Amino acid sequence: MAELLGAHTTLRVGGPAAEFVEATDERALVDAVVEADRAGMPVLVLGGGSNLVVGDDGFDGRVVAVRTSGVAVEADGCGGALARVAAGESWDAFVDRAVASGWVGVEALSGIPGSVGATPIQNVGAYGQEVAQTLASVRCWDRDADSQRTFAAADCGFGYRTSRFKEEPGRYLVLEVALQLRLGALATPVAYAELARRLGVATGERAPLGAVRDAVLSLRRGKGMVLDAADHDTWSAGSFFTNPVLAADLVPAGAPAWPQPDGRVKTSAAWLIEHAGFGKGHGGDRAALSTKHTLAVTNRGCATAADLLALAREVRDGVRDAFGVELVNEPVLVGCAL
Repeated sequence: MAELLGAHTTLRVGGPAAEFVEATDERALVDAVVEADRAGMPVLVLGGGSNLVVGDDGFDGRVVAVRTSGVAVEADGCGGALARVAAGESWDAFVDRAVASGWVGVEALSGIPGSVGATPIQNVGAYGQEVAQTLASVRCWDRDADSQRTFAAADCGFGYRTSRFKEEPGRYLVLEVALQLRLGALATPVAYAELARRLGVATGERAPLGAVRDAVLSLRRGKGMVLDAADHDTWSAGSFFTNPVLAADLVPAGAPAWPQPDGRVKTSAAWLIEHAGFGKGHGGDRAALSTKHTLAVTNRGCATAADLLALAREVRDGVRDAFGVELVNEPVLVGCAL
């Protein structure tokens, strides 16, 4: 019986895979991909399925589920902790370990679902932190060169929700991520105003690692962004649209504006969605915006991929009509289009 990909995505939609392989060690992972490449078979590499929309017809090729594990740590009082983490490890489980161990630099990235191997691809970020700030290197299998390569952080092409791995989709199979973390009891300076308010500190001040993790998890739960099988607001792919980065004169009046190093301005996709007339819970009984956060397109229990994409399309087009801003989807679309 074909494996339904809806069972492996946080949106819980997606048709069958022609072939489904679970790779529990690095050699098996590389072999599964290389074998398919040499046979001319399409390959979908599947991590935690939290940033993925798979079409209702599924995937006509080999799906390789990354289930590798292992965390190797070198730590000293001067150089901090260097953690080499297998791609298949749970990202939030690693963050929990980091906080408990006094490793500083990823605490604000608590509660983000998915695997470690996925984090450098879109340069995962939240509450004022990005994985690029602590990432030391990424070890990959280069499917074009048919060889292993390691990229230092400076060579990863990191930007807002992007990287060289995202810009060349499918080329690099992430095997291991190395993170360089400081040692201490206090988190990095709190850079996000909402988090600072929750912690009762000023922006730029520091707070205990555990307090930051707890505050971030609380904020994310309030927005339906921590996975909970009993809460349909969390049956999502997280933020469905990225925050637009625009020329300053294109930011709508009244919209949040965060200046960027290149002179442009980042604004809030959630603000644009709400002010274009799409409030929390907008939609139907199959697919709707989260009742907690307008950036999440959610499966209310029986949605298809087509239902979810129709809602996302309605929101995207409505924002464009209202403000002339084209929202870009954050999740990867497989076998479907927006």
